Amino acid sequence: MASKSYRRKPIAKRKSNSKSKWIFYLISFVLLLFLAIGIYKFRDGFLYYLGFKTDKNVETLSKEERKLADIRIYEVLHKHDDKAIGFDVSEYQSEIDWEQTYHIDESFELSFVFIRATAGKNKTDKRFKENWKASKDRELIRGAYHYYRPNENSIAQAENFIKNVKLEKGDLPPVLDIEKLPKSQSIDSLKVGLRRWLKKVEKHYKVKPIIYSGESYYTDFLKEEFSDYPLWIANYNFWRNHLEDDWLFWQFTEKAQIQGIEGMVDVNVFNGNKNKLLLKCIR
Repeated sequence: MASKSYRRKPIAKRKSNSKSKWIFYLISFVLLLFLAIGIYKFRDGFLYYLGFKTDKNVETLSKEERKLADIRIYEVLHKHDDKAIGFDVSEYQSEIDWEQTYHIDESFELSFVFIRATAGKNKTDKRFKENWKASKDRELIRGAYHYYRPNENSIAQAENFIKNVKLEKGDLPPVLDIEKLPKSQSIDSLKVGLRRWLKKVEKHYKVKPIIYSGESYYTDFLKEEFSDYPLWIANYNFWRNHLEDDWLFWQFTEKAQIQGIEGMVDVNVFNGNKNKLLLKCIR
């Protein structure tokens, strides 16, 4: 009995080792499969990066982060080269050399820009006037947006925007930027305020405003009651490659580099070509 017991031990050990190796190989295969899928999915971006050299220095990103951002940006723009591409700015971009803002990496033409005009009930973007005029001179299709502060009076915020923004023929509809949840009111009260802003602004400009928000914020809090408004959605998910059918604009990155602008810039894809975009403008 003792000898039989002794002989069984190495057999059990070999089975355990065999099982461990099988699990290791399976995990390795799955990881390699995901890596291969990722490389294939973003193959154009990786190939582009291998031949891409930049003299720009963005201090807020590491070299590896910059590399991934450039791959992501190229991949999305490459897949949407039949659509109008644009960007958005505010005073945080400091002074802009608008005469250089023609392309992203000399490959993708920039056709439109959204410019922050106001925030809350009394804030005016410090560079709105100069950016508004300069973008017109640069012959970009331009649009103005208002950053909504949930805890401030909605009518006062609408009046602040109307007072500072004179939309002309060829400009994009006004934009309501809502990103924050209220601290001192309910979600229902927030929705009432948003509706008041939208109605007042629409009545003044005689065009339906666009709503800008993050995808999750819009889905969780706004979609049920505001789905009749044109959408400008922010989603930076690395694995998303296309717009939804009901998105008018998609802000897919906040990490782009554009000649003439210091630091990083948001870039947007319009759900159509430039001619279609012109049809969305005030006439």
